[in-house]
Amino acid sequence: MTRAVPQPRSSPDAAPGSADAVLARRYARELGWTTAGRDPLHLLTGESFDVLELPAEAGHAVLRRGVRTGPVLLSGTRMGLLVAAGGADELPGLLDWLEWGPLAPDLTAVGAGGRVTAPPLPGSAGGSTGAAVWLRPPEPRRAPGPALPALAGFGSSGGDAPDLVRLVDAAATECHRVRLSHARSGVPTGVLTRGSADQPLAFS
Repeated sequence: MTRAVPQPRSSPDAAPGSADAVLARRYARELGWTTAGRDPLHLLTGESFDVLELPAEAGHAVLRRGVRTGPVLLSGTRMGLLVAAGGADELPGLLDWLEWGPLAPDLTAVGAGGRVTAPPLPGSAGGSTGAAVWLRPPEPRRAPGPALPALAGFGSSGGDAPDLVRLVDAAATECHRVRLSHARSGVPTGVLTRGSADQPLAFS
């Protein structure tokens, strides 16, 4: 049986003609992503993508590693790494398989039924910022398009390791390093330290 894919929906809560409504239409038209709410506008997870969330300091370290990612957003002190829908459900098992288990409590996921603040898209005149910005903006959908990190091919080894496995391993490693560093210095986890967010828009 072929699974019916729901059509993207613009937020019914955004006032017509408002910046939120304009941004919601752009998300639906250019990316096929569903939005909801207003002030701030939200992206619904579990349909087109899931989101791995981690402290921004750890997230910037992951980006510096050069690990392949999908779109990346920053919201306050948390970074969101977009992965293929279903990735959130795989996170606990992957952490156990990679022998991280409870050692990376700051790495979480938002999947079906969840939502994240929608950052303004490049070129937007405004919209609900909600303190959220794109560090690596999504590209307009086209065929064939770059796939989001997924678990396809799980069980391979070496250079064939699937993107989601590499991404989760790198994210867990950096979360653990940040937690240890903060524990030694007495800085609460989640607080950005000097240099942790240098040139956030320079990654490509």
